[in-house]
Amino acid sequence: MKEHITRRSSLSKIGLTLAGLAALPVAKAAKAAVQNGLASPSAPKAYDPTKHKWVMAIDANRCIGCGLCAEACKKENSVPEGHYFRTWIERYTILKPKPDSAEARGETIVDSPNGGLKGFREPPLKPDNQPVEKAEILHAFFVPKLCNLCLHSPCAQVCPVGAKFDAPDGAVLVDPTYCIGCGFCIQACPYGCRFLTPETPETKARGTAGTAQKCTLCYHRITRGLKPACVEVCPTQTRIFGDLMNPVPNDPIQQFYKDNRVQTLKPHLGTEPRVLYAGLDKEVR
Repeated sequence: MKEHITRRSSLSKIGLTLAGLAALPVAKAAKAAVQNGLASPSAPKAYDPTKHKWVMAIDANRCIGCGLCAEACKKENSVPEGHYFRTWIERYTILKPKPDSAEARGETIVDSPNGGLKGFREPPLKPDNQPVEKAEILHAFFVPKLCNLCLHSPCAQVCPVGAKFDAPDGAVLVDPTYCIGCGFCIQACPYGCRFLTPETPETKARGTAGTAQKCTLCYHRITRGLKPACVEVCPTQTRIFGDLMNPVPNDPIQQFYKDNRVQTLKPHLGTEPRVLYAGLDKEVR
């Protein structure tokens, strides 16, 4: 989930950004290396990203808001404690219309307490901070969120040093060795899926404090034939993962296309997301 970054805080790093422009030739060389087959330092040497096309699909009708996906993601990817998430769950609560209203539905309340990490034990709060009563609810559902794997990635377009890039296999990756922490990608992302890693003993030791982080589809896992951690632990098969270039018998991704009206988030922006949804209500944003 996106950490709050003001325009002023980003502008205060302009000096760092301009200094980072000197690293552009090196960054471009790293990007070229990726396109030649080295998609990530954590991918096996034998892995060829040109022979895969990864896609994530989410059936919102199945999600029960248990939070296991967010918890697994945190542990698998060493996401810092606190309000930092590579993937999270949002709860949408649509209230009944007021008695004197001609509308078919009332107000929509969206919340995500602690990213849905521990589930949703408490009722949502109305704007006056009063809990929503069960009798007031017309419809409620959960929607998992993550990096949308844009074909036209705004984050990659604004990165001044080439630290964010599109791998040939469809993953959108971040190279922390080039990231200067300017925050431009965080502001550019329309899906709120990025954050800057805080400085903790662990991030400082890894050299990732102050760098941008987001979902990478558990790149270290999928390049070794494993599923992303969130997909692995989902008890209701809400999350479906596959390879469009290498379908398997009874392929779940192909079945997803066949069984559902496939949707994406914010299609009007022209980013062409490669995270696919089914069962989205019109209120989802």
